[in-house]
Amino acid sequence: MCGITGWVAFDRDLTAGPEGREVLDAMTATQLCRGPDAGGVLLQPHAAIGHRRLAVIDVEGGTQPMAVEPDGRPPAVLSYSGEVYNHRELRAELEAAGHRFRTRSDTEVVLHAYLEWGEGLAERLNGMFALAVWDARSEELLLVRDRMGVKPLHYHPTADGVVFGSEPKALLAHPAVRPVVDLDGLRELLGHTRTPGLTPYRGIREVPPGHVVRVRRGGVTVRRYWALEAREHRDGLANTVATVRALLDDIVHRQLDADVPLCSLLSGGLDSSAITALAARTLRAAGAGPLRSFSVDFSGPGEFRASEVRETPDGPFARLLARHVGADHSVIALDAAELTDRSRRIAALRARDLPGGVGDMDVSLLLLFRGVRRHSTVALSGESADELFGGYRWFHDPELVATEDFPWAADLTRIAGAGSGPREQLLDAELLRKLDLADYRRARYREAIAEVPHLDAAGPLERRMREISYLNLTRFVRILLDRKDRMSMANGLEVRVPFCDHRLVQYVFNTPWAMKSFDGREKSLLRAAVRDVLPAEIADRPKSPYPVTTDPHYPAQLRAGLARLVDAADSPALDLLDRRRLADALAPDTDPQSVRLGADLALDLDAWLTEYQVTLEL
Repeated sequence: MCGITGWVAFDRDLTAGPEGREVLDAMTATQLCRGPDAGGVLLQPHAAIGHRRLAVIDVEGGTQPMAVEPDGRPPAVLSYSGEVYNHRELRAELEAAGHRFRTRSDTEVVLHAYLEWGEGLAERLNGMFALAVWDARSEELLLVRDRMGVKPLHYHPTADGVVFGSEPKALLAHPAVRPVVDLDGLRELLGHTRTPGLTPYRGIREVPPGHVVRVRRGGVTVRRYWALEAREHRDGLANTVATVRALLDDIVHRQLDADVPLCSLLSGGLDSSAITALAARTLRAAGAGPLRSFSVDFSGPGEFRASEVRETPDGPFARLLARHVGADHSVIALDAAELTDRSRRIAALRARDLPGGVGDMDVSLLLLFRGVRRHSTVALSGESADELFGGYRWFHDPELVATEDFPWAADLTRIAGAGSGPREQLLDAELLRKLDLADYRRARYREAIAEVPHLDAAGPLERRMREISYLNLTRFVRILLDRKDRMSMANGLEVRVPFCDHRLVQYVFNTPWAMKSFDGREKSLLRAAVRDVLPAEIADRPKSPYPVTTDPHYPAQLRAGLARLVDAADSPALDLLDRRRLADALAPDTDPQSVRLGADLALDLDAWLTEYQVTLEL
């Protein structure tokens, strides 16, 4: 896993004078956290390509940018981030076609795949990846992103070309790109929509998942190479369960490929326990040592408190699963002081390049991954199973299923009991009126619904559940994948997500809802597919979301942070906040928990506007 970046300029020579190298070095340096092991740059007259490497496969080989010079012609240059899990099969196919390799790396396989198939390489790769190929023979740049958008890739057209990078910070290091956010950008930031291709920063776009972007002298073209399709599901329930299991076995086996220490992230829930159990079983069959696993816990007084969405603590279940599969398990404990420390908040902000507004969830993930990285370079995660198999309550609550809105946004609105979500409760009322987030979401929702592929014979319920599934797999999952990528790569940790394998996603997407919920519970299909490798207590455990601290000191410290923000008087965030609501939040008789998310967003906005010198054009 790595960080990639670059600058293409068709109307100038980037090798003439120091500017090209200086700008490229600055852009590449922003990706140091993503690639702490090695770095490199390559300049040609019209292209400057940078790379930071996290060495995972073929540690000694695989350095980048990687160039080949077929038939003595000018080279094709690759800067690549990710893992291709079918690289061995592709290598054999390419060798049969006459290609010769110098390394064992999947990087070299990807480069030769481009030489053999051009942009058609995208359809052949199984994995999580973001890559850039500069082909000096045709003077064009190819940007490719994996099907589910696990790995990020951003670009910004310029007057004579483009700048690109894994993260916005790489682009913002270029003098032609400024951090400007207008009303639409703020809507995208706050609206819970996660529209493919868009970012809150004006002019900065992302390569949408499953797309290829080609940059030539004539301009930029975008092609979609993969999308969820409607296919008739012909398997019965028993065969469907068996197919899901066979796919998971193959996926986990492929994703254990690493030449560096590997572990799993284990919460004790169904998803992470399934991945951990299958991984431990595969390693045991191969005669390898025990799998390492890690979980997070909070060390504040009286930390665990049962609630409607979290009935039981994770710790006992994580330990139970670790014992069951013989994993070497560790717990990383965090406390409220760490979670509210301003330097930690800024570190999380810089990892995302944007305010998350979810406070301890961002910071705790950042700190969890920091602890994991001390022992492992690669981690397997259960992320995305809820979106794929129907784990969230908005798959099962009739009111949320029926709403003409993104169901997770409708859920937040219902919790808030008002027209805006709980994160926005401290924002200025006039700003919220101008933003009209509900109207923005409705427009984006209608766009998303129009994309959904349907089967003609499907009934109303099946059609609606297909829509809910599509929204989760193309929008909501991106919110979580973005967060996991940024927080892990900020620590130089590669997190793999087996449930995002496109073969599994396509198969389960087309499985009828009646099969996905055949036992009347969430994630019935997954539960049945992995029950044999799990203790019954975990196989039957209700869904439990990612934990947040319940330490009473945490909201109190948030309120103290709000007080400091107000007292500073010169905070740029104050122009976005409602003074009366701030005063109410700081009143002694206000329940700190009631303004927790609003305070987190306000403090994130303050740090973002200050650290990034954002220009707001509202």
